[in-house]
Formats: sequence, C-alpha cells, structure tokens
Amino acid sequence: MSSLFLLVPLGLLFLGVAIGAFVWAVRSGQFDDLEGPAHRILMDDDDPRIPGRKPDPREERRP
Repeated sequence: MSSLFLLVPLGLLFLGVAIGAFVWAVRSGQFDDLEGPAHRILMDDDDPRIPGRKPDPREERRP
C-alpha cells in the first residue's frame, strides 16, 4: 500500500511529461507533412530539373 504513495505521483508526473511532449510536437509542426518524406525518397536528387537545385556547370549536358 505504501508503494502506491510513490507510484501514483510518479505516474501522474510521467503522464504530464508525455502530454507536454505531445503538445510541443504538435505546436512545432512535427505532424504537418506526413506524406512529404515518403514522396521525397522517390525523387532523384541528381536531376537538375528538381525545383530549387541549381545545375552544376561542371556537369556535362545530356543530349
């Protein structure tokens, strides 16, 4: 019975930390784009046609 006096507050503290971590993750945008990384892995990073990537002038042009 005396162990409950220790375990209940520790459990409530752990629950508060878990809820705080979840709220922080939601507010910081961790769950905004769930499908982007799955699609990004299919893209070829070496392709100069990808928006935002500047072609390297040392690369030879393919006909």
